Amino acid sequence: MADNLGLDLVEISPTANPPVCKIIDYKKFLYEQKKKQKEIKAKTAKVVVKEIRLGPNTDEHDFNFKLNHAIKFLKDGAKVKLEVFFKGRTIIYKEKGEIILLRFAQELMEYGKVERMPKLEGKRMIMIMTPKK
Repeated sequence: MADNLGLDLVEISPTANPPVCKIIDYKKFLYEQKKKQKEIKAKTAKVVVKEIRLGPNTDEHDFNFKLNHAIKFLKDGAKVKLEVFFKGRTIIYKEKGEIILLRFAQELMEYGKVERMPKLEGKRMIMIMTPKK
């Protein structure tokens, strides 16, 4: 029948009992499948990670300035990676860095939640926050 129509016999579901086949144009079928996959891929949410860097001796004004940026990022639906960078001998102020990050998290509680608690990695202390749904 497929030869008479000038089309192809395509097996749609080989695991069904009996197997399901259709008489269609195979090239068109492949094109439509690719199109569907592309559409599904376009609809998936892309995770954006915004980074905010602080120092262990960050002043109140700078803290509030960066806090406003973090609020904007979380409202836009992006993850926020907070980082305290220790230069030179400032590594002795590890507790100060952790206090700053925890204070930041406390200020952002209504906009997002902590995904990863502050953790020291080399000269950096990193914390990640995700937006609330």
